[in-house]
Amino acid sequence: MEEVMTFASIISPIVIALVQLIKKTVTVNNRYLPLISFLIGFLIGFLAWPFTEVDVVLRLWAGGFAGLAASGLYSLGKKTISNNNSEKAA
Repeated sequence: MEEVMTFASIISPIVIALVQLIKKTVTVNNRYLPLISFLIGFLIGFLAWPFTEVDVVLRLWAGGFAGLAASGLYSLGKKTISNNNSEKAA
């Protein structure tokens, strides 16, 4: 399980960057962003075979976790920044 979480934490920033790239280049409905994030994480987990000796099933789990974490992490960061800005304005 440690390998999965370590791998997911390494993949998460990459997934965030790729989702942001997609958002900036293609018009996407925001409700599909978590699904896109999950699929990108899943794909990166699958394609990472030359960089790790982790079994393919564990890499897929890590990629899925990374995708879900990336979408939640970005939403949490965005919400925190908007809350800080509204507090400063008050």
